[in-house]
Amino acid sequence: MKTCYQAMCILLLSLCAPAALASDDVLQLDWLDLIPQNERNQFDQQGLPMPDHSGNAQAKQSKIGHVRPELNGSKVKIPGFVIPLEGDENTVTEFLLVPYFGACIHVPPPPPNQIIYVKFPQGAPVQELWDIVYVVGTLKTDPVSLELAESGYTLQGDNLEPYDDM
Repeated sequence: MKTCYQAMCILLLSLCAPAALASDDVLQLDWLDLIPQNERNQFDQQGLPMPDHSGNAQAKQSKIGHVRPELNGSKVKIPGFVIPLEGDENTVTEFLLVPYFGACIHVPPPPPNQIIYVKFPQGAPVQELWDIVYVVGTLKTDPVSLELAESGYTLQGDNLEPYDDM
């Protein structure tokens, strides 16, 4: 009886182990991955809205920028540029992650689904902020409205890594 019980426990643990490992998997994202499929034809390969020369850009802007709810709660890794919001001379604890250098500084800012508001409680080193970096953490589909821009996603940052495009 004891052997049968042990065998059953081992079987159950072996069935649960892959699921536990899968929940720790980090999803490698590109900026286009943050855009719902039905909006992707309105963006170029870099995730920038396609130019609208029809004079109807305001109406088009209001139709884009939705998030992908299925990404909510995912552990992700995404490259981008950092726009510091909070921190001190050594670290930054809150920042915007954007797909290209100068985003949000120039008008108009990228759509909300192309801006990630990052909370990095342990602080990210300031010297790494001017280059493209990978941010690893848990992505949420919680919008944040800032004076600078609207963010469609929030990310609880766990790690900051140097960018390696190879």
